Amino acid sequence: MPTSHRVASPPRRGIRLKRPPVLFQRTQKLLARLETRLGNCFLTYWNSNNGSVCQNDVLGVYGVLRRLGPQPAITLFIKSDGGSGQASLMLVNLLRQFTRRLVAVVPLECQSAATMLALGADEIHMGPLAHLSAVDTSLAHQLSPLDRDNERVSVSQDELMRVIKLWQQEVRSDAVNPYQAIFPYIHPLVIGAVHRVSSLSVKLCMEILSYHLKDARKAAAISEALNSKYPSHSYPITLREARRLGLNARPLDSELNELLLELNEAYSEMGQRAVTDFDTFNNHDSQIYNILEGRGIMIFYQSDRDWHYRKEERRWVTLNDRSSWRKVERAGRRLRTSVFHIS
Repeated sequence: MPTSHRVASPPRRGIRLKRPPVLFQRTQKLLARLETRLGNCFLTYWNSNNGSVCQNDVLGVYGVLRRLGPQPAITLFIKSDGGSGQASLMLVNLLRQFTRRLVAVVPLECQSAATMLALGADEIHMGPLAHLSAVDTSLAHQLSPLDRDNERVSVSQDELMRVIKLWQQEVRSDAVNPYQAIFPYIHPLVIGAVHRVSSLSVKLCMEILSYHLKDARKAAAISEALNSKYPSHSYPITLREARRLGLNARPLDSELNELLLELNEAYSEMGQRAVTDFDTFNNHDSQIYNILEGRGIMIFYQSDRDWHYRKEERRWVTLNDRSSWRKVERAGRRLRTSVFHIS
């Protein structure tokens, strides 16, 4: 390895690493109260600001469901900024194998791929602070344009279509092909790839909705609207707008909403930023990103790695990465903590 890339382990002697708390006892008491009020099984799907919906979550949720077993109904608490839509489909497919009735409760943000996850529920109960979002997909392709920092720019199908429509409205001439003007800036393969991921997003929504919505035309209309109706990916779809879309959305019970916000506060404490600075160029990250929980079991992903800033390359790199999924479960009167292995 070149000398410029040789990095010694960061200085740790005498420095105590910051670790976020694991509030299993506190959150389990809240889950017990929630299940008593709901009268059915309660399951948590929670992401911190740095967490996301990902494929490994599917195995994590399976770990929780395997302990709980099949249930007549499951209420799923969702709080996430999004991630992989394909993981959302896998999560819905998994949940539906353990229950015939799925209800999503949304007290806060439930965006992008998390909105897709909520689409798989028979009902979506939304609190005063809750919002879904559009699910249109943008893509940073290897041939995407470069920005001023020499980074690849994400391109979305909606942006491309808006450029084409504006061009056609302004030029009003069949003799001019707008794509000929776009190709010097956006490679044709990028346009094809963006169209492909946009089609994938519509397909995912329709497939997820089909688990409970048998009206194919209605499912298609909802899917198309979520992918192309909104001028911003983060446009907040509130309860009123969700109903206009045709979703089976209802107001969240006020007392239930307060309990969920209390649970979110506990998770936010667990997911707090936990960085130990060794010096200007070295630190250690211990943040908890994703939390999945049911009665008697919690599975969460925790970062456990050093970061080093390479001055020559002007970027941060990871060292000594021991990040992993972890499990806390109640075994009789004792709590057992272990690594939850996901390959």
